[in-house]
Amino acid sequence: MELIFFIEVLAGGLLAGVMYALVALGFVLIYKASGVFNFAQGAMVFFAALTFVSLVERGWNFWLALLVTLVVMVALGIATERVVLRPMVNQPQITLFMATIGLTFVLEGLSQLLWGSQPHGLELGIPDVPMEWLSQKWNVNISQFDIFAAVVAGLLVAVLAVFFQKTRIGRALRAVADDHQAALAVGIPLQHIWAIVWAVAGFVALVAGLMWGVRNGVQFALTFVALKALPVLLIGGFESIPGAILGGLIIGATEKLAEVYFGPMVGGGIESWFAYVVALLFLLVRPEGLFGEKHIDRV
Repeated sequence: MELIFFIEVLAGGLLAGVMYALVALGFVLIYKASGVFNFAQGAMVFFAALTFVSLVERGWNFWLALLVTLVVMVALGIATERVVLRPMVNQPQITLFMATIGLTFVLEGLSQLLWGSQPHGLELGIPDVPMEWLSQKWNVNISQFDIFAAVVAGLLVAVLAVFFQKTRIGRALRAVADDHQAALAVGIPLQHIWAIVWAVAGFVALVAGLMWGVRNGVQFALTFVALKALPVLLIGGFESIPGAILGGLIIGATEKLAEVYFGPMVGGGIESWFAYVVALLFLLVRPEGLFGEKHIDRV
């Protein structure tokens, strides 16, 4: 029974880790293309979930609301690139970072202005109950929704990986990530690539918002989910999609195991901060992350 309980906790942590990786993926895409750490990704996740659930509650068809929200998020991503990023090209990184912090509060205020500030419940038709065949055959209780969310996140990551590895736009993105000036020299339209990446980040925010909205409810606290993506990025590396996946799995598994096995010793609550302890230990050993490249400055 102890082994079965351990498997349940570990599986729950790994499935949660996949959803952490989904949020981290939005950070990675933008950072790879433009070198900008988009602190507003969490606000984009919240804005997407709130827009969708508000349209559904107003009687819109599920698929129509999903399509409209997708269009809104893609437009938001493109508008952010044009209004925030493009005028600040060649500015110090701290300036761009502060701009995305400002964008966070703008999106939170806009969402409250449009849809109100009350929390919402969100249902996608997938019950949050244990998988019946796992319970009957192996006596292991793993949520159907957790498995569904992990499959959706995994498919999205796989599609994006193929898109960026095999398509012309993906190759252009990798060229831009490696060297902006060299990409411009060979005729790659830098600003178009940035617009595409921000649009994709808006789409990723929508998927993450739906998954986390079902799990935690659609409320302002959803923006703090993005903070859990920071340890994921520190562990996996800011420019690596595989790193985001592996980092998410590590964070999800370790925080769940720590909460269950060590939480009772200190009164509980470990899950809210243990991820940052793990990230700190990684920083001490490998500051660039598992998949990051070491930067050597010549003096």
